[in-house]
Amino acid sequence: MLRRAVIAALLLLFVCALPSAAQDGAESLRERDQRLLDATFAALAPQQPGHTDLYVVGFAGDGAEDVFRNEVDYLETLMTRRFAAKGRIVSLVNHVDSFRTPRPLATLDNLRQALAGVGKVMDRDEDVLLLFLTTHGTPDHRLYLQLPPVFEATITPRQLRAALDASGIRNRVVVVSACYSGGFIPKLRSPDTLILAAARKNRPSFGCGSDSAATYFGRAWMVDSLNHTTDFIAAFESARLRIAEREKAEDFPPSQPQIDIGAHIAARLRQWQAGFTPGAAVPYPYADKASEAAAP
Repeated sequence: MLRRAVIAALLLLFVCALPSAAQDGAESLRERDQRLLDATFAALAPQQPGHTDLYVVGFAGDGAEDVFRNEVDYLETLMTRRFAAKGRIVSLVNHVDSFRTPRPLATLDNLRQALAGVGKVMDRDEDVLLLFLTTHGTPDHRLYLQLPPVFEATITPRQLRAALDASGIRNRVVVVSACYSGGFIPKLRSPDTLILAAARKNRPSFGCGSDSAATYFGRAWMVDSLNHTTDFIAAFESARLRIAEREKAEDFPPSQPQIDIGAHIAARLRQWQAGFTPGAAVPYPYADKASEAAAP
């Protein structure tokens, strides 16, 4: 609670300064994000003709907890070092750190722009997009976005599908790490899409909270599985088993992570896998705050 109050106070100071800054000719928050997005797009590595490249968009929705920021930070490092995606990553992060080390915020408009910007650089028929969204989910299947006291919003499955379709990107791996995220599958499904969801449509997932370093799904899929395989589908199956074992041991109701494999996407992913040599395993740099407090 204290950390949330500190974050809110820092952001309140920032927001209160915006009107006077605008009067002085300084940029607004929206202009700031646009500048950061434009710089990110300009720096994206070009696609390689005849070669299937991976482009990555990470999206950390709830800025009141570190855990979602942690996972997108790690995703960027993992994809850069192990999955040959250096220079092909866009990160949108709701967190106070996005003002210290400037990054665009995780809003629906910025997500639309990120997907469109990546779509203009990649070969939209040959390359693969990995979209990783991590945040809280609601029982009526919305992704919760907030950066208190700056904004609060949600993203629906229909809005997410519209943003993906508008980008023109054909080959998609969409990972939704949130409670009730299985509810996104029907709207996102296509022959060229792999969808991974952290929970069944009517089940919560676990591992968020102010003391958590990683969600159960984020740790099981990225840290524990993708460090041993480059196959997103095999990593999911491994993660599903790990999560089930952990939930049973901790007496939590099963979250039952979900997968939907489009008819054409597996072949495209195999083609992408064959085109690079994976790097070494990447350690996860964050520890649960409870574990840190207990350490001597």
